[in-house]
Amino acid sequence: MITFINRFTVHGPAEEFERAFDESSHFFTAQPGFVRHRLMRHHEDPTAYANLAEWEDEESFLNAVRHPEFAAHRAALQALATSDPNLYTPLYERTATT
Repeated sequence: MITFINRFTVHGPAEEFERAFDESSHFFTAQPGFVRHRLMRHHEDPTAYANLAEWEDEESFLNAVRHPEFAAHRAALQALATSDPNLYTPLYERTATT
């Protein structure tokens, strides 16, 4: 499992960014190795977003972002926001106990 975390600072209209992200999301959900993702907006700063995505492995993620169809999605997001993308290897996870 690999985790992709991308922090965005939106400089365009938030609604347009969210729409462009949703279109990108549809692209990723159809890619081999994609597990799930979550887009979050900062509680106090409406221009700050974070995407947390889980992939089966790094190769699947890299194949998806190198896919020719992704270029248009990347361009649409870059027109509306700057980003700080990074891959992380999960170390451990805890859940609430009852």
